[in-house]
Amino acid sequence: MTVVATPPAPKLELPPLKLGPITVDTPVILAPMAGITNSAFRRLCREYGGGLYVAEMVTSRALVERTPESLRIISHDDDEKVRSVQLYGVDPVTVGAAVRMLVEEDRADHIDLNFGCPVPKVTRRGGGSALPWKIDLFTSIVQTAVKEASKGNIPLTIKMRKGIDDDHLTYLDAGRIARDSGVAAVALHGRTAAQFYSGQADWSAIARLREALPDIPVLGNGDIWSAEDAVRMVRETGVDGVVVGRGCQGRPWLFGDLMAAFEGSDVRHKPGLRQVAKGIYRHAELMVETFGDEGKALREIRKHMAWYLKGYVVGSDLRHRLALVTSLEVLRGTLDELDLDSPYPGVDAEGPRGRAGSPKKPALPKDWLLDRRLNAEQSQEIAAAELDVSGG
Repeated sequence: MTVVATPPAPKLELPPLKLGPITVDTPVILAPMAGITNSAFRRLCREYGGGLYVAEMVTSRALVERTPESLRIISHDDDEKVRSVQLYGVDPVTVGAAVRMLVEEDRADHIDLNFGCPVPKVTRRGGGSALPWKIDLFTSIVQTAVKEASKGNIPLTIKMRKGIDDDHLTYLDAGRIARDSGVAAVALHGRTAAQFYSGQADWSAIARLREALPDIPVLGNGDIWSAEDAVRMVRETGVDGVVVGRGCQGRPWLFGDLMAAFEGSDVRHKPGLRQVAKGIYRHAELMVETFGDEGKALREIRKHMAWYLKGYVVGSDLRHRLALVTSLEVLRGTLDELDLDSPYPGVDAEGPRGRAGSPKKPALPKDWLLDRRLNAEQSQEIAAAELDVSGG
């Protein structure tokens, strides 16, 4: 991997991130992303730098029912020092049962609760970024999860958004409730559910949350596309660490850049196309190991191609064929057709990646916004509202 020097930067005076008994020396967290942060991608990222690497979101109901897919999602490599799992749920009883299972069966060292997902299939059931609006439900879920996690001395954290939209912000209330309930840290994505991933993340909201919660770690998420973005977020908001999501898609080496930047090093990864091709093939090999099915693994790697090749000069025919690879052999041969001597393209390979979507009115349960507490009808519906599909 080619590395180059950028103008020297002073070392950030940022201590290791403490989450209960866990110490994360480089205070960087890989955000759970459905269909992305499986064990193959986590290993790839770990090979470049330090941090905390969270598995794909798993639904509490699916986990309690022990569906094969949910058990795959929470599986970790033997050398993953911290087995980190993110749970989604809308029913305190089910969430509590899922946490209890993780604790009693020694399946996790860190548990995160998802209150940030903006996708309609989640919010229309009152979950994800819609849930903190209901103070009683949010409090009950967090308190139940913390109680169950504490039985195994496992730190529990939450990840959330600013709120449903600009007229229904929840992050300050939710942060205080989580702190008072005993969570180990709070992460905030500086967007509302209505924004989806569009526009710019509001780092000032992250700074306000940091100021409001001086007694627990606060982590910032949103628009971290480079190591320099992460350093700037820390300096502008005072957060204790950063959470990186879409910025590492097709760029697992970003974690090497982040570790270097936090240590004051000016070394950055600027891979030419040969190094990118090696990374793609390595990723595919790890996917085969993860799924034990070459066909499935190669179908999964296809979605990563556009991210890896962003900004590089690659013809449309080659791009098309890379998006249809069916085996490691086909992948190897197609990658070899690239102009492997092409250098790093600079700014064209950087910046936003992935689908941002557009602002939209969030899908919510009936009369969800009329009151901050559940009504009788909503209370009855919640227990039956758990999604049974994990990973998104």
